[in-house]
Amino acid sequence: MTDSSIEAGQADVEAVAVPGSYGPFAYLSTPNAPLYRRIMRALMAEKERFTVHVRPEQVHAALDADGEEPVEERAVSEALERLAQPGWGNVLAFPDSSRVTALEDFYRRRMLFQMSRQGEAAERALAQYDAALGSRGALQSVALEDIAVLLTNLRGTVVAHAAGETVDTALAHQTLRSLRERFVELAENAVAFMGSMQRTIDLHDADVEAFLAYKEELIAYLERFIHDLLTRGASIAELLVSIPDEGVWFLASTAAEREAIDAAPGEAETARVRVRDNWLRQWSGLTDWFVSTPDRESESKLLRARARAAIPALLAVVRALHEKAGGRTDRTKDFLTLARWFAALPTDADRHRLWRSAFALTPVRHLSVTAATEDAWSSAELGNTTPWADAPSLQVSPQLRRSGSYERRGKSVRVTDRTEAKRMLIEQARQETEQTAAARRRILTEGPQPLSAFGELEPMAFRLFLGLLGDALAAMGPQADTAQVHTSDGELTVTLTRIPGAGTMVITTPDGELSGPDHLVDIASAVDVPEPDGALGEAPEVYA
Repeated sequence: MTDSSIEAGQADVEAVAVPGSYGPFAYLSTPNAPLYRRIMRALMAEKERFTVHVRPEQVHAALDADGEEPVEERAVSEALERLAQPGWGNVLAFPDSSRVTALEDFYRRRMLFQMSRQGEAAERALAQYDAALGSRGALQSVALEDIAVLLTNLRGTVVAHAAGETVDTALAHQTLRSLRERFVELAENAVAFMGSMQRTIDLHDADVEAFLAYKEELIAYLERFIHDLLTRGASIAELLVSIPDEGVWFLASTAAEREAIDAAPGEAETARVRVRDNWLRQWSGLTDWFVSTPDRESESKLLRARARAAIPALLAVVRALHEKAGGRTDRTKDFLTLARWFAALPTDADRHRLWRSAFALTPVRHLSVTAATEDAWSSAELGNTTPWADAPSLQVSPQLRRSGSYERRGKSVRVTDRTEAKRMLIEQARQETEQTAAARRRILTEGPQPLSAFGELEPMAFRLFLGLLGDALAAMGPQADTAQVHTSDGELTVTLTRIPGAGTMVITTPDGELSGPDHLVDIASAVDVPEPDGALGEAPEVYA
């Protein structure tokens, strides 16, 4: 750190230290901003270790240990003093008289520095800003489990209070705070992850090779979270509904009473009301996130639908990347490759030959050259710049000169009329589209219902239903009680649940009967299946 840079920093202080501005952020626009940023991080680290005052040599030692560019101790002292100036106010400076042993030491400048409140607030805001930019977010299944456990504990507290029992208000308050922290973390991370997922789908900031390498893990990750959100989200919604309004009011009042204890004198009642209303609003937000109403869908259900829709979108991206990798290159790449070939050739003669080969700008090719002419050209060893008048003459066949063509003309072949074949293919595609749509509509359920409720199925619907049932049973296995699978195109979701002590169900088809243990099945569609209207549409693919 040179004297000139220090003087530049002093000039910056005088330029940006405007009354009424956000002084603690002013150092970010100075040439020495990286040094000031490192010093503020070092001061924050000392504060987190409960160090009240620090000396310049302590800050200098911390900067030497951070692995970045070395800084002189004098430059650190100068920077600390500038951060303590009234225009910025990031740190507070105090005379250091603890090590004074002689009278002349009083006239020597020794300072202790402490991070100010506004400087700490600015540093925490910058740290949060850096963390938000570097965070990609995550879908936290563990947070769902923690929220369910915390809600169970709070419900037990509410039940005990309603029964007249003495409850631990400190434990209830701490549980409520933990619930808020886990929910905020879950919601913010989910928003960040889905935003990064959309950018990955759009291929705005995705590396193609990395995307293709981890697509399988990404899809499995989404499917696992969708399953956890479906199962644990339902239990969380039940817990929230089971806590009455009186219990919610008790929890909010308990938290407000404990937090109002630390309020300043004369502000306890105001703080109590404000904190209680804040807790009630946060509880309402938590309820809206998990519980759906007839007027609106819950945020968890919308998140589940968005995550489910991301799976076919990811598969479409993979398909597009494979098609791009396996397809022909465009004309721009052809010309760039040809330009590299021209640049790599050693002589102009080689470039002329490449030109003729690439663009076929040779003498009229429909005039066939006789063997005698080709022999004459070979023996003459003509160069690329030989005029046509000096080259051997071109011998034209008498037949070509007489008739203008080498071909023997005859009756032209009649064009085959394929109108009937095209009409038949269009009709077949329309019928297949209608049959597939009808089969899907037939097996869709409005919520869980037993397999025995399907009754009789036509062959097309039965084949689709049997494939989905087989995938769900395979995913469930012999130990699990429920399973959820999706079709490869992401349009159908099947949730299968084992019924303890269930009887035997029978599904009838024109080809026979299917019997087995009864289960609860929920077949839902992620997209609307159109009703048949006779219009031709593209036949969708059916995946089991």
